[in-house]
Amino acid sequence: MRHILKIHRTLQGRIPDTDHGFSIENFNPALHKAAWLILNNRIFADHPDQGNWELQDLENRIAQPWFDANGFFIAIDSGQLVGTCWTKIHHDLVNQAPVGELYVVGVDPQHIGHGIGRAVSIAAMNYLFTKGITEAMLYVDADNINGLKLYESLGFN
Repeated sequence: MRHILKIHRTLQGRIPDTDHGFSIENFNPALHKAAWLILNNRIFADHPDQGNWELQDLENRIAQPWFDANGFFIAIDSGQLVGTCWTKIHHDLVNQAPVGELYVVGVDPQHIGHGIGRAVSIAAMNYLFTKGITEAMLYVDADNINGLKLYESLGFN
């Protein structure tokens, strides 16, 4: 049985990032759909919700009112897409300010340990902060040890 954690952190300002040797860009549906889909399915090959996406799965999310390509970050190294962090802003919460979600965070398994997950997550949180969001959250499987270490190091709890 899966155990999914919902973890949070406040956003009080821009988070500095380090020089990491790869570029962080915004997702451009016209250019990046196919490469992102391949990457997503490689990252989440064993994940019951996120793996094995078809193009229509991606198209369905892009068509959602919350989709904003400016809040969808990709890491590129030597022309290859190697990481991603997609944001979602929840404006529909009752008696609560909008919350920014790090919706899909992933790194190519061949590039883990190079700071890619940290870099795309920081880009996403800085984007959320520029949109006036003061709280970020994400969902993570409790057995995702590497993901939990990363998120805890970024201030999520």
